[in-house]
Amino acid sequence: MRDHYDIVIVGGGVIGLTIARALARRGVGDVCLVERGNLGTEASWAAAGMLLPQVEADAPDEFFNLACQSRDLYPAFAAALREETGIDVELDTTGTLYLALTDTDHEEIEKRYEWQTRAGLSVERLSGAEARALEPCISEATLGALRFPKDIQVENRRLLSALANSVTKLGVEIATQTIVDSLIIDGNHVRGVQTSGGAINCPTVVIAAGTWSSFIKTAPMPAIEPIRGQMICLEAKPQLTKHVIYSPRGYIVPRQDGRLLAGSTSEHAGFAKSVTAGGIATILGNALEISPAISSLPVIDTWAGLRPRAAHGLPVIGPCGEIDGLFYATGHYRNGILLAPLTGELISKAIVSSQR
Repeated sequence: MRDHYDIVIVGGGVIGLTIARALARRGVGDVCLVERGNLGTEASWAAAGMLLPQVEADAPDEFFNLACQSRDLYPAFAAALREETGIDVELDTTGTLYLALTDTDHEEIEKRYEWQTRAGLSVERLSGAEARALEPCISEATLGALRFPKDIQVENRRLLSALANSVTKLGVEIATQTIVDSLIIDGNHVRGVQTSGGAINCPTVVIAAGTWSSFIKTAPMPAIEPIRGQMICLEAKPQLTKHVIYSPRGYIVPRQDGRLLAGSTSEHAGFAKSVTAGGIATILGNALEISPAISSLPVIDTWAGLRPRAAHGLPVIGPCGEIDGLFYATGHYRNGILLAPLTGELISKAIVSSQR
């Protein structure tokens, strides 16, 4: 690690890696990515890889439009990564089923169907019988369902591997096991970062450190809190379902290798990444409500991750209004994987434009 770069990116998760790749592809050649641990081992690694803006939106707004825009970048994003690295990120375009398992659920999906149909979005309404014909594993209590053909999934750990491979090939310098303690600021300009390995001089800094963003001293930024999400991995060979299957209380996600992910919790637990008995019980209860057939599947892994959430629940993306040369790309909460392609494009474009 040298003592001077044009740009330093703080954080080596899916957001930091995607920004580094986008900058390199725009011809920015002197970039250093600094990660406190190892690349892609925090929230990005713990995610389920679902790209579900339509499933999870209660109404259309600016954030929903950005989320859909980023989702729609994924086919080209995945294809480009495969060409660059040879790694298939397993973008699965089967789609997602949103089940109504109670009367309240059914009212909810009717509202979602109505506003999304009016908006001209791709959504199909199914009866309970039609949903079970499509995915026989789902509960016989299913009253109805919505199918979202454009809400898809990616294998997030393969995505992280591809991104790390790509940025290395593109010449981005990477410093792992290195903590950024503070920004070096002169007046209202960034001059560098102070790290556990020494100072780095640079005129541009991107904070993409997820839940650790708020620990960077002298950075005028909103508080980012950790929200723990626990996950369970089961073995399903042959695979139980082709679609991602979602309910208002939980979800199951099939992987090509026969794994079946079930999630998740949203807990204020500080920085404790422990898996708890209560978390496991909640996830399994919600998964069994979706598909009683899960009861016979072996549990092969469990884990937890810390999602970075800002107070307003929306990501913090763009230039700092107080410090020239400082950019934010953090607080993505449950949407880091989904928003990565668009965040990379927005931040790289803003940086390049600011340097003209």
